[in-house]
Amino acid sequence: MAQFIEIRDFKDPELDVYARLSENELVHRDRPMDGLFIAESPKVVERALNAGYEPVSMLLETKHIQGEASSILERVGDIPVYTAELSVLKDLTGFPLTRGVLCAMHRKELPAAEKILSGARQVAVLEEIVNPTNLGAIFRSAAAMNVDAVLLTHGCSDPLYRRAIRVSMGNVFLIPWTFLPEEDWPEKTIDRLKKDGFATAALALKEDSVKLDDPCLHHYEKMALVLGTEGEGLADATIEACDHTVMIPMSHGVDSLNVAAASAVAFWELCRRNKSE
Repeated sequence: MAQFIEIRDFKDPELDVYARLSENELVHRDRPMDGLFIAESPKVVERALNAGYEPVSMLLETKHIQGEASSILERVGDIPVYTAELSVLKDLTGFPLTRGVLCAMHRKELPAAEKILSGARQVAVLEEIVNPTNLGAIFRSAAAMNVDAVLLTHGCSDPLYRRAIRVSMGNVFLIPWTFLPEEDWPEKTIDRLKKDGFATAALALKEDSVKLDDPCLHHYEKMALVLGTEGEGLADATIEACDHTVMIPMSHGVDSLNVAAASAVAFWELCRRNKSE
């Protein structure tokens, strides 16, 4: 049974996780197994619980005890649940809460790339995607378009940042993902993908780029799509290491799409290709 605690003291150290610690402080990069993240909204919290993440505490609008959070509260066990009216919660956290529910949860140990690639056919590899909003949108598209796993380079934003989780609608909990060792990117990782039977396609605007729907891309059983940073795109070394350089055809003089939008188009084409096989 959850322990309901009405918020009376904003300085309560138990509320630091929601009010005063930054997301980087929550990560505990020097002690990853002590790291926490914040899931926001009933649906997202439920998806995190379904994925096996362990709750530490909750912060929610009083009305949700008998409302949208009631089914979640039956699952979280004997944890503290801090409650207040929405205006109080906004003053405490400094931002409006989506659906009036936050949950602090333990992080898990990240799996090795080899583990999440086992059995995968469609993989997304993200290079230096630093915007949490873009990252969350990419995960949402990946889940919708049947991508089996996501690999992230060392400089990517954390998929468990609150904004990334929220934008993904909790889909960061549905797709296996991990960070690559910094020293493995790009050569070692791309070589490993190729040895595992993946064709590698870099999404980039180059003179030798083929269109995303080119038939030359349709005979591969396994495909790894590599997407680059929001500003400069993929590094030259990454493009050179991949089997193909791929572009999305444009019109009306538009030269490129935002990386999140581009990922949705590219994932859809990969999904369509696999469904036709």
